[in-house]
Parts: sequence; structure tokens; C-alpha cells
Amino acid sequence: MNKFPMTNTSLLSRRSMLQQVGGGIGMLGLAGLCAQQATAGSKNRSTAIPQFPAKAKRVIFLSMSGGPSQIDTFDPKPHLQKYDGQRPEGTNIRTERKTGGILASNVKFAPAGESGLLFSQLLPELSKHADEMAIINSMHTDFPNHAPALCMMNLGTLTPTRPSMGSWLTYGLGTENNDLPGYLALCPGLPVVGPKLWGNAFLPGEFQGTYIDTKQATPEAMIPHLRNSELSAAAQKEQLELISAINRQHLVSRTREMDLESRITTMELAYRMQFEAMQAFDISRETESTREAYGPGKFAESCLLARRLTEHGVRMVQVYYGNGQPWDTHTDHLEKNAKLCGDIDRPIAQLLTDLKNRGLLDETLVVWGGEFGRTPTSEGGSGRDHNPFGFSMWMAGGGVKGGIRHGATDEFGFRAVHDKVHVHDLHATILHLMGIDHQKLTYEYSGRNFRLTDVHGHVVKNIIA
Repeated sequence: MNKFPMTNTSLLSRRSMLQQVGGGIGMLGLAGLCAQQATAGSKNRSTAIPQFPAKAKRVIFLSMSGGPSQIDTFDPKPHLQKYDGQRPEGTNIRTERKTGGILASNVKFAPAGESGLLFSQLLPELSKHADEMAIINSMHTDFPNHAPALCMMNLGTLTPTRPSMGSWLTYGLGTENNDLPGYLALCPGLPVVGPKLWGNAFLPGEFQGTYIDTKQATPEAMIPHLRNSELSAAAQKEQLELISAINRQHLVSRTREMDLESRITTMELAYRMQFEAMQAFDISRETESTREAYGPGKFAESCLLARRLTEHGVRMVQVYYGNGQPWDTHTDHLEKNAKLCGDIDRPIAQLLTDLKNRGLLDETLVVWGGEFGRTPTSEGGSGRDHNPFGFSMWMAGGGVKGGIRHGATDEFGFRAVHDKVHVHDLHATILHLMGIDHQKLTYEYSGRNFRLTDVHGHVVKNIIA
């Protein structure tokens, strides 16, 4: 760190400086907006990470909160037309709410790409990337309610008491850019469960995800207190060095105080962010043609922002579609599903196009999906209930084998029956693509070694190139 000469600032002025930084960018750090380079000296830090050559360096997780319907997006089931309104054997499965007969899909599917993967007519732009996608039709999870299922998908457990996947990734791999957080969660509002979904739990605080409210339009609005309007960069640098020196002297006799070390680290990150973040978060720097290619709306802006953040070396960007649980279509499902698919089709397709054109797709793993799927049987005549027994997700880039389907559900799309993939298996596969053995990424807490996949998880080797 370059040293600025100390001026003849009085003690009173220095005290004022400390108060200003505490009320300005320092608040950003103290709020835990961080996930930067892992602390090399932690006694609990896993060793030899990564364990083998990584196929991907970064992750973009496109989270469809509420649970998209697999049979209306990526798992065509023409058999449903035959039994529309009926309840044949094989559909008498207990669900969260009482459901009636089969609700046939109104979505037509057609072959796409050289692979000929069947793709929904509601996703015409995304279908152009069929040959880059591995569609998993045999996902399943453990619980039919949103909060536990969201925790399982994000934390690897049904309760909000464990570190998030992004926290595990930054703990194991650090970040490529020390001037930005390593893990960012983008959402126009909050999903169900909220900040726990990107929390660090018992991992050191610097691995907590940074929440960005994408309802805001500018970097200054997205990240409060990003700029210090009172002091120049040189003056801020001077006071940061003073504060850091005091804090680290305080830390010498408190080496086991991880929270203290995390606060020091995040304050320093907050100082650096005010320069790097202004550029990384500013999508207005993109050409008009690029912004138009992503289309209108907050989700489109978030996909563009995710690409920019990936270019700036952020380890994991999680993009939530909408506030709350917009894919939770208990009524008027067919109409709502068509609108939702229309909203995501163009932005995601352009994200994949941009990553590919910029040479980033090979090293960026893109993951799409919700916390569970939806039933083929109807709820209230027009909706679909939650379905944890069988649903679809897909991956692209980052070492994934494109143009394939993995696994299958039954003839109605209710249960995963072939090459089943649990959420633990999904997590194990994502870590594997990032060069990490999921069984070796551990953290000692409360007398035992914890890991993202708990005591479960198998890598889905069929989808790896």
C-alpha cells in the first residue's frame, strides 16, 4: 500500500475523519457487503483448494424463485393431453395442497440446434443456445414449501443455518478482484427467506454475499454510501491507513476474533469499492444496441449487470427473477407461465451470446432453475401446486457438455425416475466444475466438519464435457 505523507491534522480533526468514515463508506463494510479474498491464515481454512484443474472460474446462478413448471418449459409431456382433466394412476401423489385432474400444457415443443433438443415455443431465443445447454430433467428435493426448498437450493440444508453456496465458493477460491465483493446477490426486492440465502452463517464474515437491490438504476443508488462527498480520495486513503493501523494493532492480542478481522477487511474493501464499483455496476456504459439486445425490464438489466460483474472477476453472481416468488403460479398458470417465459427468454439468451462472443462462456458456469417444480395436476382448476418430486434445471458453459438431456421424469412429469439428481448432487457438480472436491471443502464448527453437501452428493459426470 502506497503511503501518503501525514499532514498536520489535529487530533480533533482526525477524530472527525473517523466519524465521517464510520458514517460513510465504512458503514458499507460494517454492514457486511463483502466476500473478498479468503483469509489465508485461518486455522479452519481447507487446504489444497482447488483440488484439480477447474473447468469454470465463475458462476452465474439465475434463480427463478417460486418454482417454474418443468412440463411447460424444459420437460415436454405430450401424454398429458390424453388425460386432461382426469386423474390416472401414477398421479395420486400427495402434494402440499389438494389437486385435481391433469392440467394439460398448452406449450408446443420443437427440435432446436444440431442436437435436436426439444424446446418450448415460449423460449425461441434461448432455444438458439440448445447446443450449449445440459438440461437436467430429473431434479428432486426434500420439501414442498418455499422457505425450506430455497434453503436447500442455496444452503444445502432445509433450515437457514448454514453458509450459502456462494460463501462456500469464495471461502474455497477467494475472488479474482480484490476491489469488488466475491459474491453478489441481485434482486429487485427480496426472495422468500431473504438475506439468509446469501449469508455466511459460521464462515468468516468476509464470505457473506453482498445484496444489491436492482430496483435502483444507478451504482450510487444500488450501493448506499458508495461515495464520500466530504473528503478527497487522498484524504480517505490517509484516514484508512490510520484506522487500519489502529485496528490491526487492536487485533494482535485478539487473533481468534474472526468478526473483528472481518470488519477490518470489509472496511478496506468498502474503500476500494467506491472506485471499482462505479464502473462495474454502471450498465449505462454499454452501447445502446447492447442494452436493446437484452430487452426491457429489471431482469434484463440484471442479466447485463451479471455479465459486467463476471468480466470484473466476481466469483459468483446470483440473479433473482423478481421480488418474492413470482413463479409460484397457483392460479391462471398457463397465462402466467407464458408471460414469465417471455420475460426471461431474450435476456438469458443475450447473456449466453455475450459471454460466448467475449470468450467468457467456457470459463463461466451459467445455472438456471427454481427451488422445485410444479404439478401436472391442477390446483383449483387453473393452477399448479409445488412439486419437489421431479423438476428441471439447466447448465451452460463452464465445462458443461452441451446439447444433452440428463435423466427423466415419469410419463406425467411428476416424479424423477431415471438418473435422479438431488440438490446435493447439483452442488457437488457445481463445485467439481469449479475445481473443488465437495468432500474436501470443509469448515470446522461446533466440533464437526461441515460442508455444502453435508454427508451427501455425487457429481453428475454425464453432463461434464
